[in-house]
Amino acid sequence: MDKQRAQEIMDSLAMIQVHYHGIPVYIEGINNKDETATVFPLDEMHNSQHVELHGLSENRSIP
Repeated sequence: MDKQRAQEIMDSLAMIQVHYHGIPVYIEGINNKDETATVFPLDEMHNSQHVELHGLSENRSIP
C-alpha cells in the first residue's frame, strides 16, 4: 500500500478493511520519514506494531 492511500484510510469516516500479510489490522499512524505504519491487529488491540507499508493491503469487496 502506498503512503497516500494509507493516510486516506486513516482519515476516512468509514471502516475500511486493511490486512497486514492476511491479518486484519487498524492503522493508528504513518511514519512520514520512512515507509512504515503503526497498526494493531483487530483481535489484539493492545498489541501495537510498526510495520512496512508494502505489507498492508486493502480488502476491497466487489459489488
